[in-house]
Amino acid sequence: MSKKTQVLPGSDPQAIARALEILQGGGLVAFPTDTVYGLGARVHDARAIQRIFRVKGRMQTKAIPVLLAGADEISKIALDLPSNAEQLAGRFWPGPLTIVVWRKPGLPEALSADKTIGLRVPDHRLALELLTVAGPLAATSANRSGEPSLCTAEDVFTALEGRIELILDGGKTPGGEPSTVVDCTRAVPRILRTGPISEEEILRVLR
Repeated sequence: MSKKTQVLPGSDPQAIARALEILQGGGLVAFPTDTVYGLGARVHDARAIQRIFRVKGRMQTKAIPVLLAGADEISKIALDLPSNAEQLAGRFWPGPLTIVVWRKPGLPEALSADKTIGLRVPDHRLALELLTVAGPLAATSANRSGEPSLCTAEDVFTALEGRIELILDGGKTPGGEPSTVVDCTRAVPRILRTGPISEEEILRVLR
């Protein structure tokens, strides 16, 4: 699986174009978000998504969320949102909240073991620039499974050198903690992972 891993500063005028070229060719790109560095593939590229699992040593039963440039892209990935998901997205996007909803048919099965999908709009300039040109990306933390999430391009390079094509260096990520995950497929939403947004904040929006 050895590949030459390129690192480009996010300020490089060619960085986004190079990332798009790699993604369109079935490659993997690591990039900063408002939480930690993510590792992304095109959302409809089943082969590239399978590579994410191999690169990370990730169990196939663990779902891979999808990052969006904005809430207006939800309809590309998910079925109609329940009102509680709309409320949460309206309050916390862009930001460190992943909402789990019902996914549209036709997406690669590897994204999740069931018919749900996690969606998030990150609050990070470089990530949003990439998502705007590339479209929705299947993206999870850019680390080896079971190891700590990574907040710098240098740490990502150390962990994944030779396994992925490109790292966009946007400096240290501001958050450092994976997003809060809320399951909105049920009548009463359930927090699946605690994170930067507290349970109290979630419940305040849903009351």
